[in-house]
Amino acid sequence: MNSSPVAVPGGATGPSSAGSPDLAIETAGLVKRFGRQSAVQDIDLAVPRGSVFGFLGPNGSGKTTTIRVLLGLASASSGKVRVLDEEMPQALASVLPRVGALVEGPGFYPFLSGTGNLMRLDAADPHASSSTRRRRVQDALERVGLSHAAGKKVRAYSLGMKQRLGLANAMLRPRELLVLDEPTNGLDPQGTREVRNLVRSLAAGGTTVFVSSHLLAEVEQMCTHVGVMSAGRLVAQGPLDELRSSGQAHVVVQTPDVDRASRVLARLGIVPGEAPGTGSPWGTTAVLGTGINGREPEAIVAALVAEGVRVRGFTVENASLEERFVSLTGEGFDVVG
Repeated sequence: MNSSPVAVPGGATGPSSAGSPDLAIETAGLVKRFGRQSAVQDIDLAVPRGSVFGFLGPNGSGKTTTIRVLLGLASASSGKVRVLDEEMPQALASVLPRVGALVEGPGFYPFLSGTGNLMRLDAADPHASSSTRRRRVQDALERVGLSHAAGKKVRAYSLGMKQRLGLANAMLRPRELLVLDEPTNGLDPQGTREVRNLVRSLAAGGTTVFVSSHLLAEVEQMCTHVGVMSAGRLVAQGPLDELRSSGQAHVVVQTPDVDRASRVLARLGIVPGEAPGTGSPWGTTAVLGTGINGREPEAIVAALVAEGVRVRGFTVENASLEERFVSLTGEGFDVVG
């Protein structure tokens, strides 16, 4: 496992000491220790404005600790933090009104309704206008699909409904930055799609969305950029497409001449292996080759045909985000961090 930051081609490599107005979040050498234990070590995080940034990592990798430091909920042991181009925590008072957050699960008064909770939370915000409060609460509930349950007491809400209410609270006022910790937790597939579409619409309107998640399929469909944490270090960050393409591509050859195809691939420096699933419409089997070493697909097919391999199907597949995640962290991904 590579424990030092890996910048994918075209990805951000970390902020300058002066900061950048093009970044919504940036850290330089961020360290957070608990006693002698370092929870976060030398993090250079760079989150472009207007992006949907997926923050990934296995359990205990330092994601939540990093988020708490960014929001001023915990102090850094060393390093620099800038949020919306202002130094933190010095600028907490001016930055936090521009940030909406859902961190470590929503907490509400169970004896109040969804509307009642949001009205009270909004009233506690000194920057919120009382004259537009009810309208804004209604709009927020509608955006997360809770209008039908607005008058129901929160103690009767399911986990997914509470998660939606937490999102509504984060969006009571226009925000430049949204920080969401596992925003689809407890949601059914329909709710997950709605949150995904909501996040996209917010980003389209100029809001930067920072999403901590362990659901790689959701991140692939929702995010434009990704950062990967492992053992307290940021091991990769950058545009999602470039992070995926920096992994090893695969070729899949459909052919009845499996042994011969495997030998040709090996001679080309492509590691042959068994492809998942052996059937095909032609009754052939598939050979999986890993690492095409910059070779053009046409050249690979030509080499196969030249050796008498009957090629009945040929595809090139980039590494999935799951494969890149596992290669970077050395761990599985279906965990909460």
